[in-house]
Amino acid sequence: MPTCTINDVVCEFEEGQTILEVAHDNDLEIPHYCWHPGLSIVASCRICLAEVAAPNPRNDGKIETIPKLLPACQTPAGEGQIISTKSEKAVESQHSVMELLLINHPVDCPVCDQAGECGLQDYAYRYGNASSRFEEDKIKQPKKDIGPHVLLYSDRCIMCTRCVRFTREVTGTGELMVEGRGATESIDVFPGKALDNPLSANVIDLCPVGALLDKDFLFTQRVWYLKSTPSIDGLTSSGDNLLVEHNQGEVYRLKPRENMDVNRWWITDEVRYGWHFIKNDDRLLMPTLKDGEPFEDDAADEAWEVTEAAALDGLQDAGHIAALISPMLSCEDAWHLGQLVRAIDPHAVLGVGPVPIDGQDQTMLDGFVIRAEKAPNARGVRRVLDALGGNIVDASGFEQALQDDASIAGVLITGNYPSEWVTPSLQQAIDGGRCVVLIDTLPNALVDSADVFLPAATWMEKAGTFENATGRLQSFQQSVRPKRWCKGESQIAMDLLARLRGETAAAFCDDQTRKVMSENGLTEMVRDVHHPPAQDIQAESDMHLIVL
Repeated sequence: MPTCTINDVVCEFEEGQTILEVAHDNDLEIPHYCWHPGLSIVASCRICLAEVAAPNPRNDGKIETIPKLLPACQTPAGEGQIISTKSEKAVESQHSVMELLLINHPVDCPVCDQAGECGLQDYAYRYGNASSRFEEDKIKQPKKDIGPHVLLYSDRCIMCTRCVRFTREVTGTGELMVEGRGATESIDVFPGKALDNPLSANVIDLCPVGALLDKDFLFTQRVWYLKSTPSIDGLTSSGDNLLVEHNQGEVYRLKPRENMDVNRWWITDEVRYGWHFIKNDDRLLMPTLKDGEPFEDDAADEAWEVTEAAALDGLQDAGHIAALISPMLSCEDAWHLGQLVRAIDPHAVLGVGPVPIDGQDQTMLDGFVIRAEKAPNARGVRRVLDALGGNIVDASGFEQALQDDASIAGVLITGNYPSEWVTPSLQQAIDGGRCVVLIDTLPNALVDSADVFLPAATWMEKAGTFENATGRLQSFQQSVRPKRWCKGESQIAMDLLARLRGETAAAFCDDQTRKVMSENGLTEMVRDVHHPPAQDIQAESDMHLIVL
């Protein structure tokens, strides 16, 4: 492979790569603002200018320094090149660029949401000057509400145009433009056209400064307090890779996690903001018995003891039972629930819960696909239930089985959907004097009629594996502890199974469960599962915190 030298480090590269791409692949920092691997190259910010020396074929291949600085983001890497962003000439250029960028910037870092993860802040510290020579009045730009999720603080914008290129090259909606010329130019929306496309909030992640901000996250938390846990989209079948950012047990935002095989650098607004149901005020947090007195908050252990015993007794007494396993659950949840149900009734009917579909799949200009299927693991649940064998049906088949088979006297239902999901036909099929055990998160039509209700944890509050629309198995980690007294479905099933067998309940472990599943025919649960790169990522800050 050809090689070049970047800041005294010899780097191999492939033909066609730019200097900045080679540096990026070799973990070498070259400052940049306008460049992004998913967007076209415009070379407008000029902070990546580098001094380049290259063999001159007209002078017997002698290494000669090119007189002018070249943009690293746009200049192809060449065999034998010697590139420096630390030479006197390159450093002077970096200082000049930073000085120009900061001339009209308000320098309002203490009140800016981007503080702590701001490219302008970082580069001002590393490549800027300690003081400003600018004494004239700064040009003031207005704050603009440009869409349902995004605020534009024009004062802070450095005109990298990443956001404009995103709406033209990725979504194809073209809501954003550059208005004006020179020092007064600014980003804006076209008249009467808000930034309102299915991927609109990705411009917040793309913005290297604090110009485009998230309305939902605005002024809620300082980023250096946040921890980021790798996760997977738990709302649709896309399997998009996420970072769940949280502090002290509270989730504050979701951000995309780069994965070129799945979602590249993007996530949909639906996924980014659809998680709020986990902290709804009406979320169900305490086990209950039908017609029983509500348990007090300080009696959670007693509540679980009583309701689990009632659930197990009711299902055992029923004899022949059926279970509806939600496609919102993980493969591990489906495995443990299936094991429980088959231990109670070897001939139990197992069904995959309703799979919500909204329209059709939509493909963006760059190939990103928005999935119409709004369930993260319909294929994974089906895979696990098929491995258990027996009578496996879909949601409509489950309803039909309840209507046709009067001997089914007990029903285990799981939900965990982000909104109302119980259809009148399902409710009608379940009714009829059967013992109903419901494991769910939010109020719905079955909660009041269920004999036993057990509160479940959401996907952020547990670990597991999802299989997306393309058949890719991906594990996700627990980001925060379950709310109040909720438990994961796997843990509930393991507790009930231990009670059934007269054993001591074990704590759920996703790695151990995948191993057991692999030993029982599901070898792909060990062989083919894609795992995230790290457990927790603590945001770093240059700010030193002093306890007074």
